[in-house]
Amino acid sequence: MGNCNCTVKNEAPLIPSFFGRVDKIYLLIILIFGFLSIIDIDQLVPLGRLTLQNLAHTVPYMLFAVLLIAGLKATGAEALVAQAFKGRENRMIVLAALIGGLAPFCSCEVIPFIAGLLALGTPLSPIMAFWLSSPLIDPPTLLITAGVLGWKFSISKAVIAVALGLMGGFIVKFFTASGYFKNPLKPRRNAVSLNSCSANYSGGIDNCCETGGFTNEKPVYNFWSEESRINVFKYEFKYNAAFLLKWMLFAYTLESLMIHYVPAETVVSVVGGEGLFPIILSAIVGVPAYLNSYIAPAVVSGLMDQGMSAGSGMAFVVAGAVSSIPAMTAVFALVHRRVFAAYVLLGFCGAVLAGAIYGFIAG
Repeated sequence: MGNCNCTVKNEAPLIPSFFGRVDKIYLLIILIFGFLSIIDIDQLVPLGRLTLQNLAHTVPYMLFAVLLIAGLKATGAEALVAQAFKGRENRMIVLAALIGGLAPFCSCEVIPFIAGLLALGTPLSPIMAFWLSSPLIDPPTLLITAGVLGWKFSISKAVIAVALGLMGGFIVKFFTASGYFKNPLKPRRNAVSLNSCSANYSGGIDNCCETGGFTNEKPVYNFWSEESRINVFKYEFKYNAAFLLKWMLFAYTLESLMIHYVPAETVVSVVGGEGLFPIILSAIVGVPAYLNSYIAPAVVSGLMDQGMSAGSGMAFVVAGAVSSIPAMTAVFALVHRRVFAAYVLLGFCGAVLAGAIYGFIAG
């Protein structure tokens, strides 16, 4: 059995303190609510409560994700996850798109799972398939949408969710093969120092301390029996928990502000008429007018009663779910610019294409 002696040392505080250097994101959140207390103090408590409620709803997913990452890193089993995708990428893209249609995650709640899968070396193509399809539909949303907008719109949205996931997955696979999306995750900066490292695997891999974990081909599942593995588990848990907590809190802060100050009805009151341009415009305004999948059907129904076309309604729903500003904020902190640009572009183009196709079918 391999032996890896890693001493994990944090060079920067994982949880910011006012007595030390305050993280810029936490400082920005404080400034946002401080400014809110000046211009609209009546909304300070309601919007703060809404932000924390949304964050609390996501905490179980975050906890599951960081425990999974830390456990797999400490045991050395993350290599098995990556190996499971080798030679099966096409199958996994299809499976990820289908699973995304069943997973009850909004565009923000899916971020912890994306972070976990990327950290474990999962190929970007099935991740992108899941990433794009998951926020759009799930069984409860399917029923709610059908009750408000009809089964035709609801089933079409479900088909579009899977189709968008497949499109994004295979496009990313093509560009990854061309060397476009190497190392999608942003590197960690000044976060960890792994000293006194020696790895000696018989026929195994010798990069334990470079990755902050263990890549032995024979995982050690009782990692708590070795101090070095416990150190890796603690570091991975603290680092990923702090990262996700910071960016998800910021994302939900933005979401709360937009829900209150950028009502969808106001934004989309300028969208009307037939043709491709209203569909494109609906996809554009669907991003700032963030709506979760449970609220969106009622709003879109009202907008369609006021003259919005069926195609524009579909584009609005898809763009708002996939490419919302809060989700894009967290994504930008997580991945390199090329991956971020691909995510945004695929979401927007998918929304326009979905609107155009559904408009033609429904017309």
